[in-house]
Amino acid sequence: MNGVNRSDFYIGLSLAISSSAFIGGSFILKKKGLLRLASKGSMRAGQGGYAYLKEWLWWAGLLSMGVGEAANFAAYAFAPATLVTPLGALSVLVSAVLSSYFLSEKLNIHGKVGCILCILGSTVMVIHAPQEEEVDSLRAMAEKLKDPGFIAFAVCIVVSSMILIIFVVPRYGQKNVLVYILICSVIGSLSVSCVKGLGIGIKELFSGQAVLKDPLFWALLICLVICVSIQISYLNKALDIFNTSIVTPIYYVFFTTSVMGCSAILFKEWLRMSTDGVVGTVSGFLTIILGIFLLHAFKDATFSWDSLPEYLRGALSDSSWDQPYKTLPTHEDLTPGSRSKSFSSTNSDASWIKKSSI
Repeated sequence: MNGVNRSDFYIGLSLAISSSAFIGGSFILKKKGLLRLASKGSMRAGQGGYAYLKEWLWWAGLLSMGVGEAANFAAYAFAPATLVTPLGALSVLVSAVLSSYFLSEKLNIHGKVGCILCILGSTVMVIHAPQEEEVDSLRAMAEKLKDPGFIAFAVCIVVSSMILIIFVVPRYGQKNVLVYILICSVIGSLSVSCVKGLGIGIKELFSGQAVLKDPLFWALLICLVICVSIQISYLNKALDIFNTSIVTPIYYVFFTTSVMGCSAILFKEWLRMSTDGVVGTVSGFLTIILGIFLLHAFKDATFSWDSLPEYLRGALSDSSWDQPYKTLPTHEDLTPGSRSKSFSSTNSDASWIKKSSI
């Protein structure tokens, strides 16, 4: 198991699975809290309200997500990343199953296939992604953050997020689920980088180094608070307006892709990718795009496995199998000028029918 002993492997596996269960359940708890507020006539989160801060179910969902994220972070200390990261997709399945039981939200065939494709594509991308560069100190992290490529990436993220928030959200926020999720995902890529830097700082703190005197530690903490606040706000808006079984998988896919892109730029992972790694990553990305299309384009389709036999019977009854011969034109339908010519063609057709029936 690549240097990981059996006990550590099972600890990491248990933490990763429990993380997915907590995170998947957090979406359901938050949605239930938002629905309770809507039934009481409170201003909805999608309309700019913040009444959910007084709802205990919403706080339970937030706590559940926090426990899940902590378990996921701890899982990396025991098991390989190639095991822990793909298991994060289980939160999509947990959320979809729980939403069908507790929120009465039905996921049609296209949505189920889309979920499977999203999970499959994300797993393929993670498997073929190279390992990130070792960064074991805040000083090394600071050097990475000063890289011109990452600075340009961070500026693009901030500017694009501001454009979405100021210009796109007021017009399309309540009509298109991708608007809120894009904001959460791209901001989330920066929050994960902050979490990694803070994790390195905490590790150094326990080793006895004066990390609390380093300005970078506090800068990362402030950036993390800002990013997480934006993510929570717009994720609540998406959950309040759109179907949970749609929001969860799309958010997972976009968030995972954004984090992997940010990590590749920050740690220069793509420079060490092999040919099969590039092929696997591109294939996984295309699979994700197909899954997103199925989830978003056919979310209102009513087709199901139960209706498949009836659909096939209807298709067969509407086919031309019951009409083997074409109806020949009658004598009255022919014009006077073409009557003789039509008679000859009619006679030839009749002789063909007679021959074919022998």
